[in-house]
Amino acid sequence: MNDIANRKNQLDMAAYWMPFTANRQFKADPRLLVAASGMFYRTDDGREVLDGTAGLWCVNAGHGRPEIAAAVGPQLLALDYAPSFQMGHPLAFDFATALAKIAPAGLDRIFFTNSGSESVDTALKIALAYHRACGQGQRTRLIGREKGYHGVGFGGISVGGLVNNRRAFLTLPGADHLRHTLDPERNALSRGQPAHGAERADDLERLIALHGAETIAAVIVEPVVGSAGVLPPPVGYLERLRALCTRHGILLIFDEVITGFGRLGAPFAAQYFGVTPDLMTTAKGLTNGAFPMGAVFASRGVHDALVQGPENAIELFHGYTYSGHPAACAAGLATLEIYAREGLLTRAAELAPTWEAAIHALRDCPHVIDIRNLGLMGAVELAPRPDAPGARGYEVMVAALKAGLLVRFTGDTLAFSPPLIINEAQIERLAATLRSVLADLK
Repeated sequence: MNDIANRKNQLDMAAYWMPFTANRQFKADPRLLVAASGMFYRTDDGREVLDGTAGLWCVNAGHGRPEIAAAVGPQLLALDYAPSFQMGHPLAFDFATALAKIAPAGLDRIFFTNSGSESVDTALKIALAYHRACGQGQRTRLIGREKGYHGVGFGGISVGGLVNNRRAFLTLPGADHLRHTLDPERNALSRGQPAHGAERADDLERLIALHGAETIAAVIVEPVVGSAGVLPPPVGYLERLRALCTRHGILLIFDEVITGFGRLGAPFAAQYFGVTPDLMTTAKGLTNGAFPMGAVFASRGVHDALVQGPENAIELFHGYTYSGHPAACAAGLATLEIYAREGLLTRAAELAPTWEAAIHALRDCPHVIDIRNLGLMGAVELAPRPDAPGARGYEVMVAALKAGLLVRFTGDTLAFSPPLIINEAQIERLAATLRSVLADLK
């Protein structure tokens, strides 16, 4: 223990510019994780911490899976890297085929990326290229949604609806946004999908009237908003949005970076809701967070519209040095095998009632003004302090970590997405720890 403490004291933190972090605040009082196994992290001072967030929405099969390590290590020795431009390697084709088998019907053409941000920018570019290939190159407008998070590429922040992610940067011209669906006056403390708000999908009609359908290439939404604080879609909302996009020839993109790979109790949210988009972005749970990778799932119609013309012509001038990286594919194939063997892509459906009851039992805790849930996702929203919005959320995160629970906070909203291997006793432990922390919150 003394060695660990000495290591922390000797650690030079100046060089690392941390992402999405108040760097000076963190480095004044660091929170360091040094190991992980199953449902738990271990801190630098030896404390066990229950992972309430699957890392960052990504470690769906739990930490330290030896099957993934066993797949990646030998792959790095056998074929550490292979170019994906005009060359290939077998694992990329094997992994794409395996993903196509669990994909929503028809979304079986896979383009590999390295992150959710890259997946989003790739899907937006595919949408623009598709309309151009169909002789409708004037369709260049991209529609996102308020409170949406679609990564940090210039395309993603343009269609994203989180103000702090946009205000300091240039965004793509012509992007516009639907209203968000958060409606606390009518839907506070809803269990599962809220009853009210499907009509907000009709915002697309307003934007069509404003801009003209002939200018709009795609609409992108998270089936369940994640980073803004777990906002399940109102009943009927996604169905209505799908119908409007189809009617007006607009591509619908689901950003499933968070909801993909079992989070709601089905392989993908598209299957859970019974609504199939034209393009679907993924990452995170694709490799259980063990290796950076993302993938865009495209419909046959979108793919085939582009893959035509002279056989020696490149159909899509887009890609990444690490697209379909051999070690990432090995990690992904091993991850899919774990999901299949342990039934993790549907396990959230079994645990959802227990999960829902546990987090909604917190409604009587101090400062709680809303609770939202779907599958194994949940959020507890706290009333902000009038003079310090976001302070309560941060204080709960710090106090919960000291009490042995990792939570994620967005402003004054606490978000949860535990690994899909969580059991009922651990769900109760999560809720009890949070109740204790909230009881002491000022």
